[in-house]
Amino acid sequence: MVTASARGIPVPVTKKDPYSRDRNLWHLSHEGGPLEDPSFEPEASMFRLTVDPMIAPDEPEKITIAFESGIPVAVNGEELSPAELIAVLNEIGGTHGVGRADIVENRLIGIKSRGVYETPGGTLLVTALKALESITLDRDSAHEKERLATKYAELVYNGQWFAPLKEALDAFVDKLTERVSGVVTLKLYKGNATVIGRKSPYSLYQQDLASFDMTGYDVTDSAGFIKLFGLPLRGRKRLAPMGLNVEKIARQ
Repeated sequence: MVTASARGIPVPVTKKDPYSRDRNLWHLSHEGGPLEDPSFEPEASMFRLTVDPMIAPDEPEKITIAFESGIPVAVNGEELSPAELIAVLNEIGGTHGVGRADIVENRLIGIKSRGVYETPGGTLLVTALKALESITLDRDSAHEKERLATKYAELVYNGQWFAPLKEALDAFVDKLTERVSGVVTLKLYKGNATVIGRKSPYSLYQQDLASFDMTGYDVTDSAGFIKLFGLPLRGRKRLAPMGLNVEKIARQ
C-alpha cells in the first residue's frame, strides 16, 4: 500500500493528533477522534488559536471596538479592514483564552455531531455588538432581531446563503442596524470577555429616566398599566368562588 507521505502529500492527522480541522478567518473547528465521545474532555494540546484560560495573563486587558451601522470598523481606535480587524481580535482574544466553545450540533441530515470551536475574534465581536444594540435598539426591534437570529443561523448553517429568505433577513438587519454605531469597551481576563462600557450618538438610554431618583418619570403612570394588565387575571379569578375547573371545562 502506497501511503500519502510516500506520494509527497502532507497529512496533518496523526494517531497522536487525530482531529479533523477546518480553519477560516472566523474560526477553527476540531472534530472527530476522541471528541466523538461527548463525555470526553478536550485535550489541552488540541487547541491552536487560544491559550488555556488557566495560564492566560494574570492581568486583564481592556480593548475598544467601534461599529458603524452594525459593522465593526476599528479596534483600540485604529481603523482596520474587515479581514485585518478579525485577525487582530483573534490574536488579542486568543492570548486571553477567549472564544472556546464545545457544541453538539444538529446536522441538516438529522444526526447530532460534536465539535469544539475556537472563535476568539468572533466572540469579542458578538459580545460587543450585543452590548451596543442594548442601547441603540428599541425593545420590540431587539426582541424580533433575537427571534429571527436562530432562523438566520439555520439558513447559513445549511448553506442557503443565496436563499430569498436569507436575502430578506439581510435587508431587515441592514435597516434595523442603521443606527447601531458607537464604541464598546471590553475587559479580557482568563477566558472571559466582559462588557464594561458602551456609548453611542444614537443611544436610547436616558439617564434621567433610568435613575433611581426618578426625576423624569412619574410613578403614578404605572397604575394604568397595572389595571389593564390585570383585567384578564381578574376575570379568571372571578370563576374561582363558583367552584369551576376552567381546565376541565376546556377539555370537555
